Amino acid sequence: MGSVKDLKVLKYPSANKSGRGRFIFSDRYSVFDWGEMPDHIPNKGKSLCISAAYFFEKLKSLGVKSHYLGLIGDGNKLGRLSDIKTPVDIMEVKLLRVLTPLQRGVRYDYSAYQTENNNYLIPLEIIYRKSLPEGSSIFKRLEEGSLKLEDLDLKEMPHPGETLSKPFLDVSTKLEETDRYLSWQEAKDIAHLDDGEISEIKRVTLLINKLINEEAEKVGLKYEDGKIEFGFDEERNLIVIDVLGTLDECRFTFEGMPVSKEVARLYYRKTDWFKEIVEAKKRDNIRWKEKVTLSPPPLPARLKELISMVYCAFANEITGREWFKDIPFMGELLSLIHI
Repeated sequence: MGSVKDLKVLKYPSANKSGRGRFIFSDRYSVFDWGEMPDHIPNKGKSLCISAAYFFEKLKSLGVKSHYLGLIGDGNKLGRLSDIKTPVDIMEVKLLRVLTPLQRGVRYDYSAYQTENNNYLIPLEIIYRKSLPEGSSIFKRLEEGSLKLEDLDLKEMPHPGETLSKPFLDVSTKLEETDRYLSWQEAKDIAHLDDGEISEIKRVTLLINKLINEEAEKVGLKYEDGKIEFGFDEERNLIVIDVLGTLDECRFTFEGMPVSKEVARLYYRKTDWFKEIVEAKKRDNIRWKEKVTLSPPPLPARLKELISMVYCAFANEITGREWFKDIPFMGELLSLIHI
């Protein structure tokens, strides 16, 4: 499945019928598109699974369709979050087809989407930005000129931590070797969507943005940005897929301190390994990994322990249930992190 979670296929999808599978959330993590990092973060997988289920069930109550079917608890039984007594790391979902674009040199061929109508992953990642935390790609793109101030409804260069007057919806590729940002017209063209489908994607994204922001505020967090993915079901209805609202899909802060794997990113940005990644991507944005000679170092033991507890605290506090025992509040944990 990927560097963070695995997929067990129970039934493969076809052109006209969805399949069925299970996400097995691991304690692995990834930063900077590197893939699996050398450490595992204890209880991270269970925290992500619980948090994602919470938001999927909130979406259902709002009438938003998704591929979420439930969690696998004791006795291999499928149930809702309210049926689960202890933290689990397995989620059952509908499976859609993945139509991988063909790579032709430095370009990708998306022509397969011209003839397909339903039951597939839309090859886009939608990013919703409520503010611009330090490290946001927005700053680099503004400096390079690939993004303009008016795109963000700004009149002057923003500063790290600035809150936007209205959420900015961004879009990137999903199935390429390295994600690249697109204009909405480019996104529409490669995925062969019509104007109504683009509008619906934006509408649902903003609704999700509002939901996550409200839930974050309840536990004292500032919601900064997040990402989401969509697909089409058998009737070409838009559905939310993958996961949402977790510390891997979103950036939250508590009094300016990151509450996500951004903590690990902050540590790694100071390493020679990260500096080499930056230079490698400048030389070759497609095969940059082949040019990186260093390996990422492991996290310091205490930092890894604190990150693990932050994941557990997030699941406890966002759901209002003590899934993980004897875990301090997020604010207390974050006050102990110094990078």
